Amino acid sequence: MAIVKPTNTSVENFEGLHLYHGAISNCSMRVRMTLIEKGLDWTSHHLDLKKKENISDDYFGINPNGLVPTLVDNGVVHIESNDIINYLDETYATPSLRAENTAEMMEWLHLAAAIHVPACKPYVYAYKMAPKLIKTKAEQDKYDALQKNEELKSFHAKHAGGKDFATSDLDKAKAILGACFYKLDKTLEGRPWIMGDTFTLADISWIPLHFVLIGCGYPFEAYPNIVRWAASVREKPSFQEGVLKWCPDFAEV
Repeated sequence: MAIVKPTNTSVENFEGLHLYHGAISNCSMRVRMTLIEKGLDWTSHHLDLKKKENISDDYFGINPNGLVPTLVDNGVVHIESNDIINYLDETYATPSLRAENTAEMMEWLHLAAAIHVPACKPYVYAYKMAPKLIKTKAEQDKYDALQKNEELKSFHAKHAGGKDFATSDLDKAKAILGACFYKLDKTLEGRPWIMGDTFTLADISWIPLHFVLIGCGYPFEAYPNIVRWAASVREKPSFQEGVLKWCPDFAEV
């Protein structure tokens, strides 16, 4: 459970559930879907990532990585989207989004988290977002001063100033994504949801990756079971309200 002590202590006075999130953030999509699936009331604090509203002293004082989402539950700050959705499901137990085999479900959440920086972010930035998120020198200096996470700082340095991602980075990202989606496609063979007959946090963790990556041109036609599964998820109100309401079409971002 990723709980942090904020230096921006104003959030410690919050009552109820508050979510700092970005419309186009796949990690934010997970949390919005979970909140909606569980019928929870929450206060929205939207940050426009294209305007770099997350790069501020105030926000880094809430989330030390400067990332979205951040959940504040009665003054307690939670970061990391897969930890947040698991926390929500454990804390607000009804309706449950857990599988009978919780260990296997958590493996899917951990895998989605593990490939975020080495695979998903490079692909999305290289094919879609890097030209839209170029920082001015002042913005880059501000980010470098605030960001203490060396993995994130190294990643963003690779496209700073409009630089292209190295071919080796993209090849690595594609290889990781290919292996993961092969595994997911095989898992979905003959079953409606990742864990079988029940829609769970595993589906919520992975569907935003599909949505964002297909908007970047990722070739999902090679994975027919994923295509079928994604079409089913898109019919759910939580996807329509938690994803499409905020980002109708990632290809148009």
